[in-house]
Amino acid sequence: MVKNRSQYKRYTRSRAGSFGYFLILALAGIFMVFPMLYCIITSFKPLDELLIFPPRFFVARPTLANYKALPSLLSNLQIPISRYVFNSLFIAVVSTFLSIIAGSLAAFTFSKSKVRGRKLLFAIVQIMLLYNAYTLSVPQYLIFSYLKMIDTYWVYILPAVPSAVNCFLMKQFMDVSVPDALIEAARIDGAGVIRIYWKIIMPIMKPAWMTVLLFSFQGMWSAVPNGTVFSEQLKTLPYVMSSV
Repeated sequence: MVKNRSQYKRYTRSRAGSFGYFLILALAGIFMVFPMLYCIITSFKPLDELLIFPPRFFVARPTLANYKALPSLLSNLQIPISRYVFNSLFIAVVSTFLSIIAGSLAAFTFSKSKVRGRKLLFAIVQIMLLYNAYTLSVPQYLIFSYLKMIDTYWVYILPAVPSAVNCFLMKQFMDVSVPDALIEAARIDGAGVIRIYWKIIMPIMKPAWMTVLLFSFQGMWSAVPNGTVFSEQLKTLPYVMSSV
């Protein structure tokens, strides 16, 4: 049987299209790298250039004085710098792990279960995407104060676990990538819910939860006290670096 060659026709971009595509990518890359490059260049500025307004991008008189002063500033801290590093690392690892587990379980429920009201609950999750985390600062403080969790690691970890973004991303990926027939076949073979989740869902969902892992870890590594942490021993590395 001879098949139509048009079925195998490969669509390629023209040179102009490829140039435009890579130009857009290059501009986007420069846009994302620019803030980091500005921070690096600024670190070589003397104090008088740091106070210039409007700020300048390039350094007129580069100096290493800021780097030479950094060890002495860190040595004068009340708490060793290693403690701040541990706090940031512990908070980022624990909150990221728990948020992936919670988000994937919620996505599994919304996508593949027959629980009543799941559509309404997922609609609430979508509404939660509209709210900034700072709008919840006062309610979170009141709740943590009532539960006597002020000045504990929980004030960092618990708000990060029920992430609406993580749940939404994994649910959308699961809708497309995990066929219902695969889950039904596993149930016929005698697999329970936990086994289906751990042995089937999570391996297929690896691209989604790896993306969530990167974004969650980055966000939690940058976490700073938000009015619920007053103890210096519980503060994070970004906080102390911004205050040096």
